[in-house]
Amino acid sequence: MFQSSSYSQNLAEAYTLLNKQLDALLDGETDSIANLANASALLNQFLNDVNWVGFYLTKETELILGPFQGMPACVRISFGKGVCGTAAAEQKTIRVADVHQFPGHIACDAASRSEIVVPLIKNGQTIGVLDIDSPSLDRFSDEDEKYLHQFAEILVKHL
Repeated sequence: MFQSSSYSQNLAEAYTLLNKQLDALLDGETDSIANLANASALLNQFLNDVNWVGFYLTKETELILGPFQGMPACVRISFGKGVCGTAAAEQKTIRVADVHQFPGHIACDAASRSEIVVPLIKNGQTIGVLDIDSPSLDRFSDEDEKYLHQFAEILVKHL
């Protein structure tokens, strides 16, 4: 078992490698759907203890289901509704330790207990969100948030 400083260093190294892999994987590809599909597959392979990894894309004032890995999901989420809609509207990452404590949480998968949503922002506009769910409470750390934000920034460059 890692001590916390060793674990943190190894997690940082792993995320750094993941983000380099994402950039290389998407290099030269211009199709957004293909890039989102590969990004969700890459994250799903990398992350442990998750049951849904994917994207919702902005269309007018709502988010529409995009490429993902996991169980079938909600198709449309209004801006400002649930974790995804709130992150999109506020243009900020939202990490929820217990989804049942989040007012207005939209339960697409009953097995989900914690969630992190990272907005995808391009030219000041929310173009979508990265949504990751876990069946465990409090699955996502400050470090996960930091590196998933970097992952999203790299991805947006390829969209």
